[in-house]
Amino acid sequence: MAISVSRVLIAPDKFKGSLTASAVAAAVSAGLRCVVPDVDIRETPVADGGDGTVEAALSAGYDRVPVRVSGPTGEPVDTAYAVRDGVAVVEMADACGLVRLPGGRLEALTASSFGLGEVVRAALDSGCRQVVLGIGGSASTDGGAGMLAALGVRFLDAAGAELPLGGAALSDLERVDLTDLHPALARVEVVVASDVDNPLLGPRGAAAVYGPQKGAGPADVEVLDAALARLASRLAAAPGDGVHPAAERPGAGAAGGVGFGALAVLGATVRPGIELLLELTGFHAELAAASLVVTGEGSLDTQTLAGKAPAGVAAAARARGVPVVAVAGRCLLSPEELAGAGFRAAYALTDIEPDPATCMAEAAPLLTRLSERLARDWLLGTRT
Repeated sequence: MAISVSRVLIAPDKFKGSLTASAVAAAVSAGLRCVVPDVDIRETPVADGGDGTVEAALSAGYDRVPVRVSGPTGEPVDTAYAVRDGVAVVEMADACGLVRLPGGRLEALTASSFGLGEVVRAALDSGCRQVVLGIGGSASTDGGAGMLAALGVRFLDAAGAELPLGGAALSDLERVDLTDLHPALARVEVVVASDVDNPLLGPRGAAAVYGPQKGAGPADVEVLDAALARLASRLAAAPGDGVHPAAERPGAGAAGGVGFGALAVLGATVRPGIELLLELTGFHAELAAASLVVTGEGSLDTQTLAGKAPAGVAAAARARGVPVVAVAGRCLLSPEELAGAGFRAAYALTDIEPDPATCMAEAAPLLTRLSERLARDWLLGTRT
């Protein structure tokens, strides 16, 4: 199985709940060097627009800019965006996503995307020319209204009073005032990193498909879908025009409708998250000199095949003719599925430790051990 290896490119996503992408890359590197001490390694952690997006940018040489914003239910949160050459990378998950809910308590009707808008505002105020929004891991279903409110948009009821934050409050929306929208948005390009192609409304919409993951019961889903429909109608060009056309565009339903808010008001474009992040992190330049790529994530499963980061890495490497192997906490894909996605092999922590709790608690040392096996197979060809 050994190949002629001049350089190994390690480009993993996080092992959710146990290791960041950078920690995964470090553990794999340590295992490879235990077997081949002088192996040439490049580490390029990746992400697909969800949690870990800013970390991937920082690992690629972007600068960290700290900012304090509102969490999904209004509590202060210390987060950051990454910036280089006028490009800001913003991560919704770390600002106001599910991981920021106090005590993990879901708030389907009242959680807001306001904190995301505060990070964007900070990036705009610093003079960035492009803002990349990584919107995975959201806690809210507010159509991006919170984000837009932080950028100067006013959402008013019939009496002219501003609505409270949260998706359910949009049920009382009568008028949207765009007068004070942040002026820099007229010259700044906004790009949404998302693999979701759902529309805003209906059975495939933000509330119906993703609301239950955020704590919405059947009645809540109805409330939220109707509220989002009201938002889309109030953002239409004129009364009676129905809903804003952006509501039907692929990706409008991403992140509880943040995709819609970005498309309809910020003039954003939507691109596949991993495709965009591979460009931003310089992955393709590193790939050009690699003879083996190691990627991975916590669970290799059918979701991986639907556009998650390891599948994007494998596709890019296969297009260059570079072999790809994967590491994971567990692998639920068949050999045929792995091969079809471009993976030559997969190595899972459960191969050497059957207890899932131990795999989570001791992921780093186990991954280093597992990577020694990978090195013997692919760098030395002494499979055991």
